[in-house]
Amino acid sequence: MAPRAETRPEARRRAKSAGQLAICALLGLFGAEPALALYPKKGDSDPHGGVRDARRRVIQGIDVSRWQDDIDWQKVKDAGTRFAFIKATEGGDHLDPMFRKNWAGAKAAGVPRGAYHFVYWCRPAKDQVRWFKRHIPRDPDALPPVLDVEWNGESAKCGKKIPREKALAKIREMLRGLQEHTGKKPIIYTDITFHEDVLEGEFNDHPYWLRSTAAPLHHRYERKQWEFWQFTTTGRVPGITGDVDRNAFFGSEHEFAAWRDGRYDIGARKWRGGEPRVATTPKPPATPAGLRTPKAAGGTPLKFLPPGKIPKSAQAREIAATGSIARD
Repeated sequence: MAPRAETRPEARRRAKSAGQLAICALLGLFGAEPALALYPKKGDSDPHGGVRDARRRVIQGIDVSRWQDDIDWQKVKDAGTRFAFIKATEGGDHLDPMFRKNWAGAKAAGVPRGAYHFVYWCRPAKDQVRWFKRHIPRDPDALPPVLDVEWNGESAKCGKKIPREKALAKIREMLRGLQEHTGKKPIIYTDITFHEDVLEGEFNDHPYWLRSTAAPLHHRYERKQWEFWQFTTTGRVPGITGDVDRNAFFGSEHEFAAWRDGRYDIGARKWRGGEPRVATTPKPPATPAGLRTPKAAGGTPLKFLPPGKIPKSAQAREIAATGSIARD
């Protein structure tokens, strides 16, 4: 996510020709990227083959901030968008100017939404907790909040990295603050560099939202699992002018619904009260082979004599047919 000025320059938007967009749309419709059939109204102005697995995921959404300007949320919903993460706050004194409008618009259109806070490393964690508690709503129907942790490399005032242990301490305090405020376990958003520098092996019970726009996640991160994947920053979605980040959820419809309801912890991969069992129709007890005649013959129970007890009538029939009888 990072400060979006660098990822949304007007020059890049103008550089994408109408011909390129038409080709991308045709490729999606005619099978070059089969997953696009799930979201035929969505596209990508600069698609990359390295993230095709994300495009195949059933549940996909977006993340937005002021860089997307005015959004027609009903069109976003009609395009099949299943969730949206909306930038709310940054540091200890910045509120995204489009947050309240986006928050209300997404809800009115029926798009599940969650808020995210962008961490500023030169500000004390307690100041940032106080700030996002002031502005992030505690809506019971909202998705869990997101803590966006990246280095502030583009910042003129706060471009230097801080020690790993100091960064981890700040993250712990802010994760705790978000959970106390919303009552929901926060998601951690991060990029390749920050994860390698700070997060490897940490907060493994929290859901992770990882960025990789040119390769599978297992090629970029030392992690066994992921929950959300930001797979492009050049997505195209009806209702949004220009580029928008597109994201994929790791799991099934059932897991997504259960996570939203608080019945499934996607970070720990644990169900509350145990995983629900799928109801099955009980099968009738198996009948040992040979105990009944075929159904067409009435299914009459068969009777068997003990071994070696052959009726005399059977012996007589055998002798009549062959002229002999086997003897010991």
